[in-house]
Amino acid sequence: MTRTDLPVRSTRLRNESLHSWVLGLCGIAIGLIVLLPVIWMVLTAFKPEADVVQFPPSLFPRALTLQHFVDIWNAIPFARLYLNTIIFAGGVTISSLLFDSMMGYALARLEFRGRNAVFVLVMILLMVPFQVTLIPLYDLLGSLGLAGTLPGMIVPRMTNAFGIFFMRQFYLSLPKDLDEAARVDGASEWRIFGRIITPLARPALLTLGLFHFQYNWNDLLWPLIMSADIESSTLPAGLSMFVGQHVVEYGLLMAGSVLALAPVVIFFLVIQKSFVAGIATTGMK
Repeated sequence: MTRTDLPVRSTRLRNESLHSWVLGLCGIAIGLIVLLPVIWMVLTAFKPEADVVQFPPSLFPRALTLQHFVDIWNAIPFARLYLNTIIFAGGVTISSLLFDSMMGYALARLEFRGRNAVFVLVMILLMVPFQVTLIPLYDLLGSLGLAGTLPGMIVPRMTNAFGIFFMRQFYLSLPKDLDEAARVDGASEWRIFGRIITPLARPALLTLGLFHFQYNWNDLLWPLIMSADIESSTLPAGLSMFVGQHVVEYGLLMAGSVLALAPVVIFFLVIQKSFVAGIATTGMK
């Protein structure tokens, strides 16, 4: 390297450093903008009622209080709603992972007549809005005596067209030599699926589990229609009671939202590495 190259190299390093700083600051600014509603929700949950309704509104409270978290347990059966939501979202997630992975494995790894037709049917179901089937599904569950019950909420969502498609795409990315070697050794399809393929699908299963859990945990329409009363409802449906035609109880609503958000955030933090791996390894094929 000649002496004339040193200033050029030094200028290039300064430009790269400046570029990195600018990108970092832009990323922080965008992140704060995206998180602003969440930050506002959390701070509002700890504001006294006077600070919540003041005008002009202020982001930071003048004092902190836990009164909203205490009052919400008395305003609605919060513990019961929390338990119902855990049962609903958890039951749907576990059952969906089982059936979606089995169906995805069959469509991706097994050769049988009509496989492509079944996959096309799954894709058609993926494009049908849930609201189209809402009334017929409710009538069917009512005739079976499941309307207004937690099993009635869980059973229709025990499998999902998106989950089947998602798992199929992941299974297609695995080499088929694994299956063939296991079959040569005399392994059955159930053993191949349970002992060989499923452990390799852990990132995809955790990612899909997060999708299912988050969607059903936050779902309002289906539990609101299926619940017979507040005792059989879920958290989103219970929190909707604080939004009236003329009055919105922002303090209680924000406190309940913070408590409802916590499990989803914890779930994501636990599986975030597998979540990224699952998204990266599940592609169109």
